[in-house]
This record gives sequence, structure tokens and C-alpha cells, in this order.
Amino acid sequence: MGNLLELQGISKSFGDDIILSDISFALAPETVVAIIGQSGGGKTTLLSIMGLLQKATTGRVLIAGQSVECLSPHKMAKVRGQYLSFVFQRARLINYLTALENVIAPAWFIRRGEKVEQQAKALLERFGLSHRLEHKPQELSLGQLRRISLARALLLKPSILLADEPTNDLDPALAEEVAGCLLGARQTGTSVVIVTHDLGLAARADQTFRLADGTLHAVAGQ
Repeated sequence: MGNLLELQGISKSFGDDIILSDISFALAPETVVAIIGQSGGGKTTLLSIMGLLQKATTGRVLIAGQSVECLSPHKMAKVRGQYLSFVFQRARLINYLTALENVIAPAWFIRRGEKVEQQAKALLERFGLSHRLEHKPQELSLGQLRRISLARALLLKPSILLADEPTNDLDPALAEEVAGCLLGARQTGTSVVIVTHDLGLAARADQTFRLADGTLHAVAGQ
């Protein structure tokens, strides 16, 4: 099987500010990649381009060998839904839905009839949240929101999971739980890209890259 995700000569500018410069990158199946670097250095922008949420100024993005630059918004959304899932720093849950409903909602439209509710409950139980199924987001802690966001992403069974600072602001025990789930996702066929300041988490990835001065370089020793 070829690479799931490829960036070819990606650059991103906002006016005269060059955020990313001539970045090439490839993500193999069942691989965990970490991207580290200083705050404000463009890591989240790079992740957004990988996830087809932003367009690069120049360069190409390929998903499963398909270049996506010329796709219509509808087809772009279809590719995103077929291959990608996200864990954001902010959980981005729907306030009027319960924890269980938030986890189920995206998967329901993609995998209707596949016992998504049963699988969602199993994921939430795995994350120690079986007693919070009926709680709304505003009734939950940051750690609980982050785990719900991760359960929502994993329930989609994506080919590619993109995670932006998934362990940030979590206590060590919860951070380890989230890290373990992300690293374990490759065992079920998902490749993971993690943007993180957590050097311990980055060291456990299959590959680590550093984004500095707009360019991406592999970290030696991995």
C-alpha cells in the first residue's frame, strides 16, 4: 500500500508573512508521526492543510494518491469524511448534545446501521466516562471533553487521525491515557499525526519532525 498522505512542496503565506516553506512529507499506513516546534511556528496551520481545512498557497496535497487541489468543495468534504478525523485542542462539541450524542453524531451519517451507539459506549467506558454519557459539554471537565473528542474521532475508524496538542493541559494520568489511545490507533489500521509540545509523547512516535522557520526536518535518532 502506498502513502496515505503526501505533501509536495507545500508553502503557506499570509500577506508578506511566510508561515510554511517548501514542505514535503509522506505518511505511511499504520504509522504515528509527531511534529514538534515552537508555539506560533505554523504547526497547527500545517495540520490544517493536511486535514484539508486550509489550502496551501503553493504545492500539492495527496490523499491515498489522489491530488485534492482541484476538487470541488463537495468532493473535498467527501474525501475528508472518507479518510480523515480530528482531535482539536478545543473539543468543539455541540453544547446541546450529551457526551454520548456528541461521540455518535459524526459516525451516524457515515456508518449508520453499524451499532455505532454500542461502540461509542464502549469507547467512553474505556476512557472512564461511562458515568458521564448523559452530561452536556458545559458540565464536563477539560480532561473529559478531550477524551470525548478522542472517542468521537476513533469511532469514525479513520485512515488518518490528526491530533493538535492532544495532551495539553491534562494531568499526567489523563495525558498518558490519551497518548496510549493515540499510539494504539495504529494497531487498528489508523495512521496518526500528532502536533505536540510533549517531547515524551513525541519520542514514542515512529517518526518525529521539527517545524522551525517554516521548514520541516526529521529529528535524528528515530
